[in-house]
Amino acid sequence: MCPVPLVYRDIRLDCTYKIDMLVEGIVILELKTLSVVLPVHAAQLLTYLKLTGRPVGLILNFNVTVMKDGIKRKINTD
Repeated sequence: MCPVPLVYRDIRLDCTYKIDMLVEGIVILELKTLSVVLPVHAAQLLTYLKLTGRPVGLILNFNVTVMKDGIKRKINTD
């Protein structure tokens, strides 16, 4: 897990988010084992992307028969 500090108006808050994996310092991986990936999980990944300024993230859901069905890509448009 990679900690992501939360900074608001140059004030570092005690709350820290934890990214499951960061690949090559560019791609955020959010690992799940769910029967259904919900919009809240995509929102979680988009929050991580915006806080870190990273360009792309993947939700990898391992609770699927074929792994290609468990991959959702999200892009940081900010």
